[in-house]
Amino acid sequence: MRALYLGVLFSPSIMMAPFADSFGPQFRELWLHVVLRTLETAGPAFIKWGQWAATRPDLFPRDLCKKLSELHSKAPEHSFAYTKKTIERAFGRRLSEIFDGFEEAPVASGSIAQVHRASLRFRYPGQKVKPIVVAVKVRHPGVGESIRRDFVIINLAAKISSVIPAVKWLRLDESVQQFAVFMMSQVDLAREAAHLSRFIYNFRRWKDVSFPKPVYPLVHPAVLVETYEQGECVSRYVDELQGHERLKSALAHIGTHALLKMLLVDNFIHADMHPGNILVRVAQKKSSQKRLFRSKPHVIFLDVGMTAELSKTDRVNLVEFFKAVARRDGRTAAECTLRLSKQQNCPNPKAFIEEVDEAFAFWGTPEGDLVHPAECMQQLLEKVRRHRVNVDGNVCTVMVTTLVLEGWQRKLDPGYNVMDTLQTLLLKADWAKSLSYTIDGLMAP
Repeated sequence: MRALYLGVLFSPSIMMAPFADSFGPQFRELWLHVVLRTLETAGPAFIKWGQWAATRPDLFPRDLCKKLSELHSKAPEHSFAYTKKTIERAFGRRLSEIFDGFEEAPVASGSIAQVHRASLRFRYPGQKVKPIVVAVKVRHPGVGESIRRDFVIINLAAKISSVIPAVKWLRLDESVQQFAVFMMSQVDLAREAAHLSRFIYNFRRWKDVSFPKPVYPLVHPAVLVETYEQGECVSRYVDELQGHERLKSALAHIGTHALLKMLLVDNFIHADMHPGNILVRVAQKKSSQKRLFRSKPHVIFLDVGMTAELSKTDRVNLVEFFKAVARRDGRTAAECTLRLSKQQNCPNPKAFIEEVDEAFAFWGTPEGDLVHPAECMQQLLEKVRRHRVNVDGNVCTVMVTTLVLEGWQRKLDPGYNVMDTLQTLLLKADWAKSLSYTIDGLMAP
């Protein structure tokens, strides 16, 4: 019955897909909108698949990825009665025994869980202490079973699509295989707590970057209690705040150095670094409102369920790729790209290398020099998709995370170039001797 319902739900977007490129830009925009709304309606497994697909321009067209990135919007909420029952079942105690105060209305809701604000009950009655405000993340009812059931259907539909010429270009079978591991890791909130602990340790010496702290033992696969972090969404500084260039430039530098540390030093990358998961906190001075923007900003990264780690070989290949992009060396960039998968099935590697080399030759001319390195990388990923070049999921996640970060960094400080910073660090680092110590020393805050 579920498969039948989904078949009816997806029928409009499937029937429109063969004509998406034939009936003009307005029809294609309509099709993209239908795909987005269909995934939203289909449930958490499909929302998560869409969010993941938005980070894979090597598999899907750029405009589809951009549209699917809108799936980060607020999801439906479940009842407080279910929240209360889930917490009490997870920890074996009544809600009032754990919390002094608990806000019934959630402050945020995603496709997997929703978040409530609460204050922890102090363990030692009679002592006057400031209450600890926490965020309580509670998994939606039946979401794990729902995702497992829907994934069986998605996998079957993807296999069928691989033999249908009209939708074969979407490469659904390939994307579903790479999506499987990512999906199930998102459901376990205890795994997210472990990720938080690892990030906190990695950034223990950084004063301007932090993460919520999991409150053990209040950690369970269905419930995660963590410190509640105050701050404003970074999108306010990116899109709304006028002036205050010094503050924006500081944010650009902090965000870039944090990502480069994750990538080059720790090999543990926050792979969902869109603006909604980044808060900014600026210490306020009582004497003057203007001093608000004289302080150095503090960045808090949220929602670390999705992470990426690379093998030693992938790290070396990816760094060589970034070097080649920054130097506008097309042949090397293409060759590195072909090595970014253990199972490379590109039908014509020579044609791919020649096309990339030709594009980079233009980017090396005075006219092409106006093209930003990040745009070069976007166009390269488009060629990866057209030539069916395989790129392992974790590697592509890192590449796209770099592009997402670069996008909002460029808005914060147009003069600051993430790719140039990356190139500078890579050229200074001695890879043959000590990658981690060299880069960590260069980027020490």
